[in-house]
Amino acid sequence: MTKHSVFDKHIDQYEKWFDDNNYVFQSELKAIQQLLPSEGKGVEIGVGSGIFAQPLGIIEGCDPSDAMREKAIERGIKALHGTAENLPYPTGSFDFALMVTTICFVNDAHKSISEVYRILKDKGKFIIAFVDKNSPVGKQYLKHKNESVFYKEATFYSTLDIYDLLWESDFKILKIVQTIFGELNAVEQIQHPVYSHGQGSFVVIKAEKQ
Repeated sequence: MTKHSVFDKHIDQYEKWFDDNNYVFQSELKAIQQLLPSEGKGVEIGVGSGIFAQPLGIIEGCDPSDAMREKAIERGIKALHGTAENLPYPTGSFDFALMVTTICFVNDAHKSISEVYRILKDKGKFIIAFVDKNSPVGKQYLKHKNESVFYKEATFYSTLDIYDLLWESDFKILKIVQTIFGELNAVEQIQHPVYSHGQGSFVVIKAEKQ
């Protein structure tokens, strides 16, 4: 079974998670918005159902899941079929690219980040958001990984792991913010992102193509 097939089968459960954890979702959006460029042509890699792209104003994306892409199209996203390792875009197409909790589902993380580098224009920005495996939420996900429909096949990374992947692909790291402090079920209001990492479970890094 491919990693993306679980999203084809459980899209309703995926969408429901964001409804049930709205403060977490809004906190994550706020952190991404802090680092997302306000201008330029952008794309989301692993756009899924468009649940992040739509409120962030991103109108292009790609995803290997047919069911997810259909939902994204309903949300007004131009969603193409494609994997992170083989992006369906010409070289130097975008001013910025976003990847939200997608890196843990790719088959080849290094190839995926190299592909993002390829499709960006010179000095293009890459915003990558993920759950740090060493954080409170990351540790819970790892502990219960085999019980999760979505994370059973996932590979989690630490912030330093992502740093290394970015450096290996010649990205320059510009800024980093974190949010989701404490356990998920303890998030009872929208949390404000804080610079650096090591406390929040949801980390967002902004890097630049050199």
